[in-house]
Amino acid sequence: METSTLVLIVITIAALLMSFKKDKDKTILGLKLAKGRFFEMAGEIVGILALIGLFLAFVPPETIKDLLGGSNPLISTFNGAMIGTIAIIPAFVAFPLSASLVSMGANLMAVAAFIATLTMVGFITAPIEIEYFGKRFTFVRNVVSFLVAIAIAIGMGAIL
Repeated sequence: METSTLVLIVITIAALLMSFKKDKDKTILGLKLAKGRFFEMAGEIVGILALIGLFLAFVPPETIKDLLGGSNPLISTFNGAMIGTIAIIPAFVAFPLSASLVSMGANLMAVAAFIATLTMVGFITAPIEIEYFGKRFTFVRNVVSFLVAIAIAIGMGAIL
């Protein structure tokens, strides 16, 4: 077990004990609520991870390497950004997926662009955003977010 994991476990146990000491009934209620949320989310997480597994099983590694790990890092980064722009995947699923993509030969800049655009650009959700904030705001926000995501990916490529 890693040291950071062990430290987090110790902190969690200490916080739980302090909470029990302060108010036992609220702590038990909180644990029951957390258990319920955990089981609600577990089904969704397993389903999403299964879909990712199917995607990785049906999409050959060569295709991923061609799109996200080609010889030109800027084109790979743009491809990653475009995929992230149109994908609707929760961020907590995108990180393990990204690790799988890197292990299959994807460029780190492309994966960084994928994650950044996934979380920052809302192409698919734009109609809802337009309804509440207007066309101009939605367009400007998405274009700026896309450009910032590319800058983040290039920065990550320079750092890593």
